[in-house]
Amino acid sequence: MNEEITAELFAHLVELAALELQESEAAYLRGQLNKQLEIIHELEAIDLPEDTPITSHGVPYSPAISPPPREDAARPYPGPERILAQAPQSEDGYYRVPDIPHTDLA
Repeated sequence: MNEEITAELFAHLVELAALELQESEAAYLRGQLNKQLEIIHELEAIDLPEDTPITSHGVPYSPAISPPPREDAARPYPGPERILAQAPQSEDGYYRVPDIPHTDLA
């Protein structure tokens, strides 16, 4: 496959992501994305036997060598006041963040 991200497709993606890019930044990012696509296509072209198992990691983690799952228990952080003291604004033990302006897309 010789697919590539065209300038038109890239401009559409930039618009969807609501990014503001300089022309040089856009050209650089588009080039980097196309290089990644080339590498993906090279990997897809590797001939693998049909019985090759799917893996999500290069190292097999069998139950025999994996640590047991840790207990899922809530542990409150000691002294959250110290963390909240670093926040520009806090209220009732929570971070207070400015409202995010938005527009309806309808």
